[in-house]
Amino acid sequence: MDAVITYVDGSDPLWQRQYAESQGSSIISKRFRAWGTLKYLFRAIEKNLPFIRTVHLVVSAPSQVPDWVSPKVHVVLHKDIISSEFLPTFSSRTIELFLHRIPGLDEEYLYFNDDMFPLLPCSPEDFFDNGKICTGFSRHFLSLSRYKRQIRECDSFVRKVLKESGESTSKTSCGLSYLRPCHSVSPMLRSVCEELLTKAGSEMTSRITAVRSEGNLSQYVFPIYAYLSGRALNRRFSSKHLPLASATPASLKAYLLNPTAKIVCLNDGNVSEKRERQLRQILSDSFSILFPDKSSFEL
Repeated sequence: MDAVITYVDGSDPLWQRQYAESQGSSIISKRFRAWGTLKYLFRAIEKNLPFIRTVHLVVSAPSQVPDWVSPKVHVVLHKDIISSEFLPTFSSRTIELFLHRIPGLDEEYLYFNDDMFPLLPCSPEDFFDNGKICTGFSRHFLSLSRYKRQIRECDSFVRKVLKESGESTSKTSCGLSYLRPCHSVSPMLRSVCEELLTKAGSEMTSRITAVRSEGNLSQYVFPIYAYLSGRALNRRFSSKHLPLASATPASLKAYLLNPTAKIVCLNDGNVSEKRERQLRQILSDSFSILFPDKSSFEL
């Protein structure tokens, strides 16, 4: 089993120039900031997911790779997996559609955003069971937020693909509701991702934009497709979603040092510069206590 991490550092001058040239603006969303916690993700993987074979770090250019990253990490550039017609891209949704094309990627892999950390020991069975993905799905009717509208778009797209290919069953018909995969580490099957892209690649790529927009598809199409085609189990593993925008420094530190879930997602949000500095310090202090030893992924 492999691990795939997508990473962006919005403070990189080369990345900033490419963004300004592409978007005609030098105003950069806080979505692209790096919190300085990437090395702790590598340490957490080495300590709590010892069964991982290879860690692949996906970035836009060599300038995005921190200087402490060791040769043990397989660095993958966007151009290695994404056609030039879609580059440069500043949308994680675009990148996610092609992660399964990483050269040498294992059939079973875990997709991490760089804000997801395994804080407690995990086992392979947490994520896969006899060749099937294990992840949580919930059923929703309303899609008032932009996030949920995007997931609903993915759900509708997959059901349309299955219907057009003659694979529509009672399981794929849900009326007004839609499936929402758990927002955490994503177990993936490389062959399932490639199968969906082979079936519906032209429509999937027709929705690609350089930055996020309505109508985009994301990596959620893959677990939804796997579940509706019988290759995923609705079995939620131990995880917690912890928004940085609403967590107090005290509660954040308390949870990180005494976690109750195996995986935590420290979801970014709009915070003031003062609060950002406080949170950065809390994250650095807490992770240095949790994972004090340098990993083999670091020089």
